[in-house]
Amino acid sequence: MKKHLAIAFKEYGVKEFVGQRDNPEVLKYFDEIGFNGSKLKDETAWCSAFVNWVLKTSDAPYTGKLNARSWLQIGKETNCPQVGDIVVFWRGSKRSWKGHVGFFINAIDDKIFVLGGNQNNQVKISSYPKGRLLGYRVVA
Repeated sequence: MKKHLAIAFKEYGVKEFVGQRDNPEVLKYFDEIGFNGSKLKDETAWCSAFVNWVLKTSDAPYTGKLNARSWLQIGKETNCPQVGDIVVFWRGSKRSWKGHVGFFINAIDDKIFVLGGNQNNQVKISSYPKGRLLGYRVVA
């Protein structure tokens, strides 16, 4: 298993706290990539912070940005993703600035399975429609 994927799986189940308190584990993702987690909330979109933290922790290239689509500018594009490669999806609309990013696990029929942060407010594996795919990237 790729080093960064092993690190990501160790975070499986980390989730936002409900209410006023913030999960320090989620805020850690922001802090350790150069953003002040104490000024953010665990409700802040954190999928890119999670992917950045995982790759930084594993000494792999990372964007250092909080927008998911920034991952389309790093690494090498691939049409044949391997487990652990980066997956970027559009959110809202294909032309929007919004997106989602995570680590490729598998593709079955019209679904792409991704390990990522801020998936139903936690680190877990979720499926996304292939029609929302913007691209796969190899970075580690």
